[in-house]
Amino acid sequence: MAKLSINLKTGNLDKTSDLIVGIDLGTTNSLVAYMRDGHPVAVKGKDGKSTLVPSIIYFDENQQVVVGDSAKAKLLTDPRHTIYSVKRLMGKSYRDVQDFEGYFGYKIIDEDTESLVKIRVKDRFFTPIELSAEILKELKRRIEAELEATVSRAVITVPAYFNDAQRQATRDAGKLAGLDVLRIFNEPTAASLAYGIGIDKNDQQTVAVYDLGGGTFDISILRIDNGVFEVLATNGDTFLGGDDFDRAIMDYWIQKNQLDAATIIADKARSQALRLQAEAAKKHLSQHEQYEGVLDGIRCQLSVSQFNELIGPLIEKTLQACKNVLRDAKLTTADIDHVIMVGGSTRVPLVRDSVSQFFDKEVFNKLNPDEVVALGAAIQADVLAGNQKDVLLLDVTPLSLGIETVGGLMDVILPRNSKVPARVGRQYTTSVDGQRNLKIAVYQGERDLIEHNRKLGEFILRGIPPMPAGLPKIEIYFILNADGILKVKATELRSNVEQEIEIKSQYGISEEEMAQMLLDSIQNAQNDMQVRALLEARNEAAHILHSAEKFLQQNREILSETEARTTRELTEALRTAAAGEDKDLINKAIETLNTYTAPLAHRAMDITIAEAMQGKKV
Repeated sequence: MAKLSINLKTGNLDKTSDLIVGIDLGTTNSLVAYMRDGHPVAVKGKDGKSTLVPSIIYFDENQQVVVGDSAKAKLLTDPRHTIYSVKRLMGKSYRDVQDFEGYFGYKIIDEDTESLVKIRVKDRFFTPIELSAEILKELKRRIEAELEATVSRAVITVPAYFNDAQRQATRDAGKLAGLDVLRIFNEPTAASLAYGIGIDKNDQQTVAVYDLGGGTFDISILRIDNGVFEVLATNGDTFLGGDDFDRAIMDYWIQKNQLDAATIIADKARSQALRLQAEAAKKHLSQHEQYEGVLDGIRCQLSVSQFNELIGPLIEKTLQACKNVLRDAKLTTADIDHVIMVGGSTRVPLVRDSVSQFFDKEVFNKLNPDEVVALGAAIQADVLAGNQKDVLLLDVTPLSLGIETVGGLMDVILPRNSKVPARVGRQYTTSVDGQRNLKIAVYQGERDLIEHNRKLGEFILRGIPPMPAGLPKIEIYFILNADGILKVKATELRSNVEQEIEIKSQYGISEEEMAQMLLDSIQNAQNDMQVRALLEARNEAAHILHSAEKFLQQNREILSETEARTTRELTEALRTAAAGEDKDLINKAIETLNTYTAPLAHRAMDITIAEAMQGKKV
């Protein structure tokens, strides 16, 4: 398949540059690397000191964005406008993260829907995609300053367990940052490449990659055979990492100093200061036996033995995941040839020793654990550029494939550069009560609105049993074979009603037309994202308005006159906002309505349960 390079300044095809960079978009830190003189190199900042860019975004009083070390300094002075650990939110809804809301210094809004989470900064609302794009823009600026050239193509790494929504969110963030994301690459595979495993086409090895970062943990088993990497199994925890070590230390100090945890957490500035003190203690204890510190009268003392006792249960959770992944791969520790350590948290001696003991072999930790994934991504980028001949590249899809959803949006099911053959499925539901038929229109392209993409075909799934909106479960599968023939199958899972269509390969797109479609998607990414955000906000508003009207009808007897009137007023305010063009105003109206009605809904639920249980014994 031909490789296309686009000069984003001129808009022309660039046949001269084969440079593709590797990016590790991390929870705590991010970095960018490229191949220099045949070796992967992580790029340092202007000061020449560190390759790491803290994955932190700060919004100043003028809503200007600051990323990296300068933003990290604002965690103490302005925590409500300083966003960190955004990777934990990628592809997540509020319901996925609500149990951890208090841990974040910033405001996450609850829209009472399954839509992707949003972060509130003053009166603006941002998705994790938009925030991640700011980190990627900073990395793009860094590599362009190093090379004194425009960089437009990248490989971005993600954990092996990232689901389709999280991978697509990462692609969208890259596009929004002005990058053509050629491949979303698994972090454990990147780490293996960095250690040279899999470069030699004669390599036949089974490798365990233990990746403990700031916010996420995963353990993956890879089989490498003749340059082909196969993920046999992966396990882990998207909410387990060095951040949790810090929180364990914080909780210990709060208990030892007999402080009220709720008061500390509510004081965002003080909470952040204590978190950073805990982080400093963790790093210090990797080299020393004792840590001593004081913060606003709080004695912050910790020994290595106390630290190990605090984090022991967390490390044990990672080892349990290691047991699970071996079971899933149907292997034992004796079958593992190498264990590779990835992530800054693997610098903790107890982590390293525990993993070595579990696998009964010395671990690979000679490369900088913070850089190893980015270095491997740079090697994979070099493969895509055609400079590594021994690593197998499977054929890939040239443009994304997806379907039309509410509001004329394109929902990508099979992203561009997915390996072929492929089979990918996703679940949908209805948007109207009693809906019996569903039109499924299939599109090809990179833009957010279907009107800018190419329609390949459509069919109607008929005979859906009439149910309330949101109740039917409709699974749509894209099956693309090696010959480029796409089969789209839709099934309503409750009734097994099924329909499918077959679409032959579209050979009518020239290289230039394809390049233009990619260029358009990158150049219009900002505007596309704004249009998508507005349409999604309107869709959410419509859902909430429908729910609010139902709630008022069903609970008029238990609502006071004031409660009913206020709910109606807030509902009308949302209806007015939804008719406008300001997505932040819509989101603000949604949040206001939900905040007011949440306790009313809980009260109504309690009354319903009490009536249902009347006269019954439990």
